[in-house]
Amino acid sequence: MELADLGDVRLHYRIDGPADGAPVVFANSLGTDMRLWDPILPLLPEGLRILRFDKPGHGLSSCPPAPYTMGSLVRHTEALMDLHGFKDALFVGLSIGGMIAQGLAVKRLDLMRAMVLSNTAAKIGTKDMWADRIDAVKKGGIESLADAVIERWFSRAFCAGPQVELWRNMLAQQSDTGYAGCSAAISGTDFFTPTSGLRLPTLGIAGDEDGSTPPDMVRETVNLIPGSQFHLIRGTGHLPCVEKPEEFAKVLTDFMRATGHI
Repeated sequence: MELADLGDVRLHYRIDGPADGAPVVFANSLGTDMRLWDPILPLLPEGLRILRFDKPGHGLSSCPPAPYTMGSLVRHTEALMDLHGFKDALFVGLSIGGMIAQGLAVKRLDLMRAMVLSNTAAKIGTKDMWADRIDAVKKGGIESLADAVIERWFSRAFCAGPQVELWRNMLAQQSDTGYAGCSAAISGTDFFTPTSGLRLPTLGIAGDEDGSTPPDMVRETVNLIPGSQFHLIRGTGHLPCVEKPEEFAKVLTDFMRATGHI
């Protein structure tokens, strides 16, 4: 475990793999920490240099006062990649992580050779929706909306099984301030225009039971980028890397090979 002091925040991060490995960066969703990627990492090709991190107010990172902006989240990611020499990387972002990916690609295309936009969009939800969610967290904590979030995160079949408790616990143990702060960052983000100007290999991944970013929303965003690809993982919700890690890892590996990353 390592901490990077970036001034306004100290980010918890982890790097796995050889120093000369093909660089891959993972950015996870709102309400999760870097363990979100644990199910797929053993299924990826050997020799990758993998960077994962916890957003502000998530996992073991510090928790600055809310609200946060998408610009600050992009800047933190940029600084972390620069600090450890992650250039020409494949960037895999899920949900808010996919928004960070879009913002970083617009700002620093030299850091990214390709990106995977999983269960995300150029714009997610409405300001009123996020204001209501932030208000609910301030009044009752994440626990007050955990059940509703879990229903959007996972398929009906997964919600009926015992493993869902692990992910509900992860959600409920995040900082209320961090959750509200990152919710504010999503609320203030509309990347339709900047994302439409991007020209880099892009893969979109969606889950057919995703209650947060339905497949049509993901496809609409990915289609803004010429030459992009789209893959639907059936029987999954907002976190297909958890429900169908084998398929997620295969699609990701195939994309790496197709783009010459490995």
